[in-house]
Amino acid sequence: MKRYILAITIIGVLFTISCNKSYLDEDPYSTYTPETLKDSLGFEASLVGLYNHVSTIYSWSSNQGWPSVWQVGTDVANATANQQGIEIPYYNYATLTSTDAAAERTWNRYYILINLTNIIVNNVEDPTVTAISQAGKDQINAEARFFRGYAYNNLATCFGGVPIITTALTGPKTDFVRAPIEEVNALIVSDLTYAVTHLPDIESVKSNSKGKLFGRANKFMAMQLLGEVYLRMGKPELAEPQLQAIISSGRFSLIKQRFGIKTGLAGDYYSDMFVYGNQRRIQGNTEAIWVLEQENPSTVVGGITDNPQQRRVWGAAYHNINGMALADSLGGRALGRLRLSNWVLYGLYKGNDIRNSQYNIKRRYYYNDRTQPAKFGKMVPFTGPDTLFNIAPHTTKWYQFDPNDTFGYAMVKDFIFMRLGETYLLLAEAQFKQGKLDDAATSINVLRARAYPDYPLNGKVTAADMTLNFILDERARELIGEENRRMTLMRTGTLVERATRLNSNNAFNPIRSITANNQLLPIPLREIQLNKDAVLTQNPGY
Repeated sequence: MKRYILAITIIGVLFTISCNKSYLDEDPYSTYTPETLKDSLGFEASLVGLYNHVSTIYSWSSNQGWPSVWQVGTDVANATANQQGIEIPYYNYATLTSTDAAAERTWNRYYILINLTNIIVNNVEDPTVTAISQAGKDQINAEARFFRGYAYNNLATCFGGVPIITTALTGPKTDFVRAPIEEVNALIVSDLTYAVTHLPDIESVKSNSKGKLFGRANKFMAMQLLGEVYLRMGKPELAEPQLQAIISSGRFSLIKQRFGIKTGLAGDYYSDMFVYGNQRRIQGNTEAIWVLEQENPSTVVGGITDNPQQRRVWGAAYHNINGMALADSLGGRALGRLRLSNWVLYGLYKGNDIRNSQYNIKRRYYYNDRTQPAKFGKMVPFTGPDTLFNIAPHTTKWYQFDPNDTFGYAMVKDFIFMRLGETYLLLAEAQFKQGKLDDAATSINVLRARAYPDYPLNGKVTAADMTLNFILDERARELIGEENRRMTLMRTGTLVERATRLNSNNAFNPIRSITANNQLLPIPLREIQLNKDAVLTQNPGY
């Protein structure tokens, strides 16, 4: 009975307290919900989320052929027998329809990114936000606007004119209409110009507790993207100063000497750039402008989103050959889901171009399984279909081996999105399109002087060599495996011509049925059908 009375007494006390003030009411000191971003902690969490979302675009594993979508069916690559399916419409173009999964994911991922940026922009521009200085607001705004410009530029490149949304969506919307491409471009330029003005110098980006630089947005990222946007818009005279400012800043330099964690092993200074542990600026990569940093999820929680498939796609499935064992020197376990085109393998590189060295384009294999001494050390012969994906020549840029995960489902490696080598290529394109052929040749020769050990005896080009096709060829030599080749050719309006001229003779999975309509992707049918209160027009041919 005493216990019962005590219990009743306690309940009564608690009831009395709850009548005055509920002890269950939350009184948060910081909040992270989109409607109430008010303090620096909330904005910081939202900004970090943008990088996480971009990582989801590049690390998708549900369709392992996703990286192939942006390479096969262009001038540089073909799908192999080990394809996954999502890439089929991107070489057999007759099957590229408005229900295409890759086009739908592209649309979806970038519009989610846009909405995430709008949440930040709308909140930081709210005059009731007073806990952050104006300079702090400007930098937050600039970082978000960079990503909004990035998302809209990729959408414009892939689809043309698209719906413009600058206010965060808080509920369903079913009346989207496509804005003219000129209006989309104007928004992109406005966002990126703001970002150039208010983003920090690359030497001043945020650091962690150990003083190491994160891959956070800096003004040079915005300059490079703005230069590319101006080129897509047909305004090379505006692109040139943006790109030249990066080069003249003194913040970056081309890699011309061995560096980093594998200098004691066989290799060269060009291949050193793509070794995991060398890719970041803090790790000695002086070319790095934008690196999306990834960490091993076994040691850093949330270090990578999903399971990137780039190594599996780009590398060869050499482990299928009897006498071959998985090895760090061969990049770990890959599956050869694409193969470099015959044009890349046999026609692109000339002379002793370092970008075609054995450390950068793997062409020969040697039996390395020590349990088979009769074969060990001998060259694997090129026979039959093995050369199509099991021992196909391939770029080594996506090599990555984890001895704790020899199966290698995920690739743990940083993504180099922007580097100085591409800056020179974009600058040459801007100069060429203004008729500045001597200047364009000078810009290209900066890269070729780095690529040819005996330059200028070999490798030097002149104004007479300067054409758009030559510059696109040089992009392939410098950026194979790095750039989104499909978007480059779509941006320059050369996809159909170059794919047909340079890559229509492949015996396996050849390019078929490509037309001028394929310069753009189809607007996803699902988006059109859900948009019941307005007409979301389809691109021609779909």
